[in-house]
Amino acid sequence: MRKIEVPAYDVAGFIGNGHFMRDALFGINMLERLKSEMSFAEAAYCVNKVTQDFMIRPMGIFQLIDYVGIDVCQFIMKVMNPYVSDETIHSPLLDSLMEIQVKGGQNHYGSQKDGFIKYEKGRIAAYWDMDKKAYVSVDEIAEKCDAYLGELPKGHTPWKAIVRNKAKNDILQAYFNAMKETNNNGSKLALEYTKKSKDIGQGLVDNKVAYTADDVNTVLLTGFFHAYGPINDFIN
Repeated sequence: MRKIEVPAYDVAGFIGNGHFMRDALFGINMLERLKSEMSFAEAAYCVNKVTQDFMIRPMGIFQLIDYVGIDVCQFIMKVMNPYVSDETIHSPLLDSLMEIQVKGGQNHYGSQKDGFIKYEKGRIAAYWDMDKKAYVSVDEIAEKCDAYLGELPKGHTPWKAIVRNKAKNDILQAYFNAMKETNNNGSKLALEYTKKSKDIGQGLVDNKVAYTADDVNTVLLTGFFHAYGPINDFIN
C-alpha cells in the first residue's frame, strides 16, 4: 500500500478547506443565480438538493456550511483571501447572515444550530429566506422545487448505500453517464457543479497545494466522507 505523503502547504491553501471554501462559494453563486427564477429559500433548497442527492454527497453544501458554522467559514475565507491573487475568497452573503446572527454551527451537546437551514430533531425543516428574514418550511417549497429539478437520473444510489460499495466506481460511472442523458434542471446543475468541483481540485494540484490528484481525492474521501474524489473521469 502506497504511503501517502502529506503535501506541504501554508495556512491559506491546504487541501480540505482549499476545496471546501471554493466549493461553498460556487454553491452560493449558484443560489444567487437561481434567485432570478425563484425565491431565496427555494434556490437554497434546490442547490442543497443538487449537491446532496444528485451529486451523491453525505450533505448538501448549505447543510455542510451550517455544520461547520457560517462564522467559521467566514473566518477561513478571511484567512485565505489575502494569499490568493487570481480570485476572491469572500462571500457578501455570509457577511449578511452573520450581521443578523444566522450562524449555524453546533450546540455544546452536539445538535445542529440553525443557519441556512432550520433543523428539527436533526432533520431539515425549513430554509432561511433573506428577503423575508424568516425560515420557510420545506413543506411550502418542496413540491415546486422538486418539479423544477426533475427526477434523479437512472441508477441513482444514495450516499449511504454506495460509499463503501466495492463496485462504486462502476456504479458512479453509469450514474453520471445517465445524468448526461437526463435533460432536466437538476442534472444540468449537478453536472455543472461536478465539473467545477473537479476544476477546483485540479487547481490545487496545478498550484502545488497538493502533489497529486490522489492527494486531493484522499482528503475529500477521508476528511469529508465523499463517495468519490473531485478529480475523476465520470463526466469527461
